[in-house]
Amino acid sequence: MEVILKMDMDKLGKAGEAVSVKDGYARNYLIPRGFALVDTPKSRKAWESEVKRTEQKESKEIKTSEDFVKKLETISCTITVKVGEKDKLFGSVTSLDIAEALKAQGVEVDKKHVILDEPIKELGVYTIEVKAHAGVTGKVKIWVVKE
Repeated sequence: MEVILKMDMDKLGKAGEAVSVKDGYARNYLIPRGFALVDTPKSRKAWESEVKRTEQKESKEIKTSEDFVKKLETISCTITVKVGEKDKLFGSVTSLDIAEALKAQGVEVDKKHVILDEPIKELGVYTIEVKAHAGVTGKVKIWVVKE
């Protein structure tokens, strides 16, 4: 039986490929689980339209994330922290603190999207990366000053 794979399958092929498999494997496993479609002209056309729709959606998301990054790069946030002797921070500035500072500036960012190798433990100016979409990141300038 000829089927069109809806996703990449090990040892079978890539998504969108028409492959030949045994009838029972297609009827009992691939088709009921939504991994494949029976290869007919109608299903081929439906698959192509679905691929086109997902590509359009993906390009739209990338466009909006690039606009978001442009807006993000114009912003500079100041985070005030308590310091001790020799300007040593009590605690540290984390991705949650940066996300809250950005929220106060009017930019909604999830703390998981703030790329911070390790928490900030000193005063100064830092350029932090923020992930907007897969492959699209922006930089925001963060000022860590004493209270």
